[in-house]
Amino acid sequence: MNKKINVIEAIREVVGPAGWIDDDDGKEPYLKESRGLFRGDCAAVVRPASTAETAEVVRLCAKARIPITPQGGNTGHVGGGVPNGGIILCTGRMNRIRAIDPLNHTMTVEAGCILANLQKAASDADCLFPLSMASEGSCQIGGNLSSNAGGIAVLRYGNTRELVMGVEVVLPDGRIWDGLRGLRKDNTGYDLKHLFVGAEGTLGIITAAVLKLFPLPRARETALAAAPDLDSILELFKRVRDRAGDTLTGFEMMPRIGVEFALRHMPGVIDPFAEAHAHYALIELTSPRPDDPLRATLETVLAEALETGFVDDAVVATSETQCDQLWRIRESIPEAQKHEGASIKNDISVPISRIAEFMARARELVEHEIPGVRLCAFGHVGDGNIHFNLTQPLDAEREEFVAKWQPINRKVNALLAELGGSISAEHGIGRLKMDQLAEFRSDVELDVMQRIKRALDPDNVMNPGKLFKS
Repeated sequence: MNKKINVIEAIREVVGPAGWIDDDDGKEPYLKESRGLFRGDCAAVVRPASTAETAEVVRLCAKARIPITPQGGNTGHVGGGVPNGGIILCTGRMNRIRAIDPLNHTMTVEAGCILANLQKAASDADCLFPLSMASEGSCQIGGNLSSNAGGIAVLRYGNTRELVMGVEVVLPDGRIWDGLRGLRKDNTGYDLKHLFVGAEGTLGIITAAVLKLFPLPRARETALAAAPDLDSILELFKRVRDRAGDTLTGFEMMPRIGVEFALRHMPGVIDPFAEAHAHYALIELTSPRPDDPLRATLETVLAEALETGFVDDAVVATSETQCDQLWRIRESIPEAQKHEGASIKNDISVPISRIAEFMARARELVEHEIPGVRLCAFGHVGDGNIHFNLTQPLDAEREEFVAKWQPINRKVNALLAELGGSISAEHGIGRLKMDQLAEFRSDVELDVMQRIKRALDPDNVMNPGKLFKS
């Protein structure tokens, strides 16, 4: 015990007063998962200001076998940043943009940079960093990398994994691996960065990264289409994709109940249609060419869809303000759900060709198990990712409803397995889905992952109790 106390004091000396929080009030915001599902405890929140300080803190913890929970903006949804004793290592003070190279289309940044700040820095350099999500005003790029975050532009640009070219990592023994390479071709052995992207801090701490930049869009067109059923939404997606090609940046699906939640609870949300419709598709095309005929493309596809009957109505935004208003409907749904009571949430993906089958069978399943449940399934249908969320019945007790979380998810997961889907499309595993991962992945996959973990972190210092139970 005295040895660990001495180590804690040594860590305090490394980071100084600005990097040390050990009082209860100060620690509290770092101990809870964003949805309140998990709460942990720790001896201190440690906030190093550099990679060198991070490495020394990790070296000290490794020597004394003190658990480390890496944490960025703490915006995750699966408890991946909730501590199990030891210390929290928060990257927020490491927030420098080290370099922007517009010609190479790269940006080298530290892990604590806020995502929205990186978007602005790229834009100021006449470039685009396309990662975008609701939490971009507070989430940090290190957390985005560690969870392989998705967001609204995956259809065009890919997950965070596709947006990183190199990383700098503090390994579990305190060594620093400098993999900050801005190369698009580097065929020299294992591509180690992909071990750490999506590993949720269990293999090391990402302290910096080289990110890909893209040409800044000069043209943008946004539309909202109303359709009678999900099959029509998917047919519309196919036609827009075939006509628009890689200018199709976003294609989001919303059910009427989600739109009603947003209209009811979120200020500034406006329904652009005079009548209610069963389903909606939010479509966005962008291009770096200011004269690209995106509007003509969009209007042509929508006119054909209206004529053939798989779209009931549509509106194309005529200004940036209207574009933002249409996106506000979609972006308001998660927050609006909170006002309707408890939610059982599923972040799932299936092949796009199986979405309609999944939705039909999953709806029947959950409505049978929970009579009166309000299904609010929405999301990034263009890349197969659905937030299959269940809102408690109007006459249900919150605790009774939430108690059905695991039993209902096991049945949904069984259906996903049958259809070749995934239990986590973009939120990760963390603490919430450890049991599900063990059921969903093969013994061979789990063995390989655990061997990698033991090889890099034999004492299980890095983010213990996440992904795997031991």
